[in-house]
Amino acid sequence: MNRDEFLALPAADVAAHMREAGPKVCVFPINGTRRWFMLEYPPQPDTDVLAAYLAIVEQRHIDLYRLFFDHGVHTLLTPAFGPDLLERGDEYIQIAAEGLARLATEDVFLDFYREYDVRVRFYGDHRKYLGSTRFAYLCDLFDDLTRRTLSHTRHRLFFGLFAHDATETIAELSVHYYRQHTRVPDKWTLIELYYGEYVPPVDLFIGFDKFCAFDMPLVATGNEDLYFTVSPSPYLTAPQLRAILFDHLITRRMAETDYSALERNEWQLMRSFYRTNIGNTLGVGARQTHGDYWYPLPLVDLPEGFGM
Repeated sequence: MNRDEFLALPAADVAAHMREAGPKVCVFPINGTRRWFMLEYPPQPDTDVLAAYLAIVEQRHIDLYRLFFDHGVHTLLTPAFGPDLLERGDEYIQIAAEGLARLATEDVFLDFYREYDVRVRFYGDHRKYLGSTRFAYLCDLFDDLTRRTLSHTRHRLFFGLFAHDATETIAELSVHYYRQHTRVPDKWTLIELYYGEYVPPVDLFIGFDKFCAFDMPLVATGNEDLYFTVSPSPYLTAPQLRAILFDHLITRRMAETDYSALERNEWQLMRSFYRTNIGNTLGVGARQTHGDYWYPLPLVDLPEGFGM
């Protein structure tokens, strides 16, 4: 199957191909949300901006979760907040707290979990960071939602909160486990203790902005396929996701090249591609002076005769 044929498939057929390859684990931090909202829904006079932001953003999040699940992703990890949240000022923290609470209390989310049979969990050190603040109640809401969705089996959705560095938490879990069982926990057990249940190694990570993968402790192996969108995460489209899944399922799944079998013209074409791109580095970007934000530079050139 070529790329165009794959992109034209119904979502159910794409999902079938994904399931044939095994239960897929995808990490998708939804970043750039505020920029997306301000660009696509500029505040109107006499509008409650916070209410509009929460309602529109939460619906977009749900639409994105549906998109992934409809295309066959079994387990979705979405890192949400790290310690930098606490450095953005009280106003932002209050907005973030309200948004997090709605994940566990709003009917639009609860209905989605039921409709898609989604089991929800929260991972990371949120109790350590929030437990001594006025937002400690969030941890109880998270636990309650986890209990309420335990019987859901079709999909899994993990929200990452303060999962930037799991070293101390994993050490504490290991010590506690050893005291109970008088043996050192293996990796499977540590993953269960940290995430609440076992999570296989990550298959693909879809980020935005500067190239970096983050907040997936214990399940990042270095074998996950990394993708980075140019536009903020909420702009992700179905064709874009399908292109990523085609690359993940088919383009990158190839046997090791037997270079001894290459013809002279194939070596020449390879040389032409590499020499054309000497000095080009994926991930290099620049700062937009009007607004002071980072953007990636287009740094791959295709020589004549080179392509799909």
